[in-house]
Amino acid sequence: MSKEVSRILERKARIFNVQKYSIYDGPGIRTLIFFKGCPLRCKWCSNPEGLERKYQVMYKEDLCIHCGQCIAVCPVNIHNFSEESRHHVNRDIDCIGCRKCEEICPKQALSIAGEDKSISEVLEIIQQDALFYLSSGGGVTLGGGEVTAQPEFATNLLMECKRMGINTAIETCGYVKLDSLLMIAQFTDLFLYDLKHIDSDRHYELTGVRNERILDNLTELIRRGYHVKVRMPLIKGLNDGFDTLRRTLEFLKPFQSCKNFQGIDLLPYHRLGINKYKQLDKKYTINGDLTYTTEELDRIAEIIREYEMNVKVIRH
Repeated sequence: MSKEVSRILERKARIFNVQKYSIYDGPGIRTLIFFKGCPLRCKWCSNPEGLERKYQVMYKEDLCIHCGQCIAVCPVNIHNFSEESRHHVNRDIDCIGCRKCEEICPKQALSIAGEDKSISEVLEIIQQDALFYLSSGGGVTLGGGEVTAQPEFATNLLMECKRMGINTAIETCGYVKLDSLLMIAQFTDLFLYDLKHIDSDRHYELTGVRNERILDNLTELIRRGYHVKVRMPLIKGLNDGFDTLRRTLEFLKPFQSCKNFQGIDLLPYHRLGINKYKQLDKKYTINGDLTYTTEELDRIAEIIREYEMNVKVIRH
């Protein structure tokens, strides 16, 4: 092995989860690698532990017995007791990722979000399920957080996957410099590309960034022949209005004739990540249950079919 290849394989990225046997994020059975760090702050995000690049302490208060063992081992004094002699996480101090508190906690009330892994380490995990990829037409999908926030690692990892004959996909919000996106695109078989709102002002209100770059990048990927499937998160009352949907479909309409445009996935709102906000001492700002009935989703899908676009509802 050359020094250059060895250097590439030891390049590291910060990830926060690996999910095996996924059937929702690309063709076949897939392994999902979740990268830490994201430029957006979507109000409905189900992976809040993936938003920031830094290590984060996740604390399950209902499991804690307030024994103080974590206080004794933390080298930066993140853990302490409140005046009521109850465990408290000081969010003003940055976790260094030593995982000593996680390891010593007798009730598994503590976990650390974020782990630095090399390309060779991630490839070892991916290769464990090579037979499943082969039998199902599956592969690896990189997501997050936002995978394009760590573009060099993503590019090298995808390159190695392609070298081994593994199908590749990425989930992306599209808010990235075009040069970085095209670098990654060389080794990406499928883009799962989010369109969260077609109106830039409303997009800013819901995600913290405007959408011009996102729309421009999507157009460039399709124009250059890369395979793209648009994913539309549906949040009742926030981005699912009739006019909003029509405007989105009118934007996508010119791509219908492009064979590399593979249609639309609908991602209806769910509440699976809400407990994570409490574990991070963050506020979840969506109030009420915004989940959809089957009939409501069928109506939205039917509107998309009127535009002669393939559509699939992804129900987690």
